[in-house]
Amino acid sequence: MFTPALHAPLEELALIEFTGADALSFLQGQLTQDIAGLPFKQAKPAGYCTAKGRLLATMVVWRSERQADTCRALVRADLADALVKRLSMFVLRAKVRVQRMPNPVWGLGLPAAHEAAASEAWAVNETEAGDWIRAPQAPGGDTAIARCWFIGDVSKIEAGDLNTEWAAYWRAQDICAGLPWVQAATQEMFIPQTLNLELIDGVSFTKGCYPGQEVVARSHYRGTIKRRMAAGICSLPSAASAENSSDYAAGTDVFDAQHPDAPWGRVVNLQKVGDQAWLLFEAQLADLEQAQLHLGSAQGPAIQLIQLPYSIAAN
Repeated sequence: MFTPALHAPLEELALIEFTGADALSFLQGQLTQDIAGLPFKQAKPAGYCTAKGRLLATMVVWRSERQADTCRALVRADLADALVKRLSMFVLRAKVRVQRMPNPVWGLGLPAAHEAAASEAWAVNETEAGDWIRAPQAPGGDTAIARCWFIGDVSKIEAGDLNTEWAAYWRAQDICAGLPWVQAATQEMFIPQTLNLELIDGVSFTKGCYPGQEVVARSHYRGTIKRRMAAGICSLPSAASAENSSDYAAGTDVFDAQHPDAPWGRVVNLQKVGDQAWLLFEAQLADLEQAQLHLGSAQGPAIQLIQLPYSIAAN
């Protein structure tokens, strides 16, 4: 039995399920991840691209051991229905059903002393109550609490205290862990490498064809990647720090004050925590260390770089 220290609903995430004899082979031909080689009890990040290699979605995907011929994926809720519709168009005669599931998604905080906290990131545990996935930990984060996604009925587990502030903390920890979530505002803006997807084992370069595969492979094998995703923190004006403010969000431009006439990059994900914002943003590697970065305009809040758990230096 898991005994989380605290929990909160992650309403921005939704579950899509793929069932049928051809579910694995269907996803193998659609996603950047090697689904055919994905072992049980292991989740991995993945991307779904257009034919031009632009990301329509990022996701966390895993195979069900308890339910035969089934894969599941966590995606942004604002994309879920459109993704189900689009993917269903390519099913054709394959024996696979694509559907959005009603299962709620929770962010749980496990005490570090609990045995589940000792499992490696991306480990999956399926139970009668729901699926547990150990989330990646941010560098320098709170080592007393380990993160876990839970997809299921939280009333059937000892879920600890409900803490709505934990949801904002969770999203900020996703950012610090370098885990990008494509959402409606950023669809078709980025290729997988720009979001560091291959750096977190979200892209296979040996699995074969999928939409956008030629573009993704060409970017990988020809030269260095010039644009990557970096992480930062900035202080917000009091009017923009309110939870319902949309002044700064995914897709917002990032500026270099030394070259104020044009945007320097774009926000991938942003989470407000009090009067601060944690963000993942598109970065020009050549100028990253010298740039004077600001959010929204060249006079906007100054962005301070923070370290990701992996290197984004040019190869």
